[in-house]
Amino acid sequence: MNDLPSRPAVRSVALRQVVIVVLVAVLAGGAGGFALARATAATCPLNAAACAALADFWESWRLAERHFVDPTALDPARMTEGAINGMLASLGDSGHTAYLSPAAAALDREQTSGRFEGIGAYVDVRDEQPLIVEPLEGSPAERAGLRAGDRILTIDGVAVRGITIDDLRTRLRGPAGSDVVLTVSRDSEALPREITVTRGEIRLDSVTWAMLPDLVAHVRITRFAEQTGADVRAALVAARAAGARALIVDVRNNPGGLVSQLVAVAGEFVPAGTTVMIEQDRDGASRPYRTTGAGEARDLPLAILINRNSASAAEILAAALRDAGRATLVGEATFGTATVLQPFTLASGAQLRLAIAQWLTPGGAVVRSRGVAPDVQVVLAAGATPLSPARAAQLGATVWQGDDGQLVAALRVLTARP
Repeated sequence: MNDLPSRPAVRSVALRQVVIVVLVAVLAGGAGGFALARATAATCPLNAAACAALADFWESWRLAERHFVDPTALDPARMTEGAINGMLASLGDSGHTAYLSPAAAALDREQTSGRFEGIGAYVDVRDEQPLIVEPLEGSPAERAGLRAGDRILTIDGVAVRGITIDDLRTRLRGPAGSDVVLTVSRDSEALPREITVTRGEIRLDSVTWAMLPDLVAHVRITRFAEQTGADVRAALVAARAAGARALIVDVRNNPGGLVSQLVAVAGEFVPAGTTVMIEQDRDGASRPYRTTGAGEARDLPLAILINRNSASAAEILAAALRDAGRATLVGEATFGTATVLQPFTLASGAQLRLAIAQWLTPGGAVVRSRGVAPDVQVVLAAGATPLSPARAAQLGATVWQGDDGQLVAALRVLTARP
């Protein structure tokens, strides 16, 4: 599986060996584990610098085990997970290259299938601060009053600053009908507030659409999942049947997904054979990805909404359609992650996802660590959130006076209204 969103990949074989050395030694446990580590170091398969660093790691482990003030905090599994996460974070591929615990890997597979149980919100951890990126429309999170930008201070009374993204998702998910209590802070409020969310079954529709004023169809893509290409085509067919004269494709807060679906979606807007992106491996070798088949909306004026949470496949789609002369990009510069992830399943059921190549725009521009800049820059006002197609349609003509300035700017681009 090729997943999209960044930095130069290091030797994947070497990383796998490091992980194996760490896991084997931890399984031995305690002083025995340290002894096994020294024995392993004697035949260390890595370079001299890496082997020396591992010796420091195990000496630090032993000292923590013997002297740390709170012995109950010495959980080998959590310590190992933290060590692996720290190692991967040092590669600079933030938000993409990652270690998933067995539980997190299972939850991730569940989400890719489009159905899971939880609060129904996109979440992230930025500078050690967990936050709500966006509640899903109609979700338990939205009904309970959570908002985009809410900073999560505690979950069920436990402080969560510094939590990993996988642990955050695990704590927020749970059986339908169960409650989770979040303490959140907002820029617009002086004091934190406590919000109880009753979890439910979440159905993730990756594509929704609605007709806005002036017969502009607003098509939103929340991620590139297994059926996204087909769902976009169905939305475009329906929009044309309803008389659409122009299109807004909204990939704000879209974290990316499957490369096959990115290519399928791009193919709806450009002629067959159009280059969508270029894959470049660690040795510099490259190959293009091109669209196939007849696109459903190759002739309709097009604007694409992006923001700083548009990542990976979302930002590559935006760049590709602009390079093809098909779209005007409106909003904010994107996140800047465009690497190919290869999953390695570990013996425990955990998963190591490594960036093994990067994606370039059709024009050869690097996206990782840089992002894609908009043609029309619009930053939402504090407290404003992106409108879903359904909410925008409910506003009717008053959408022009709404808080979603990015959507309004896209409408102006397509309708030439002042």
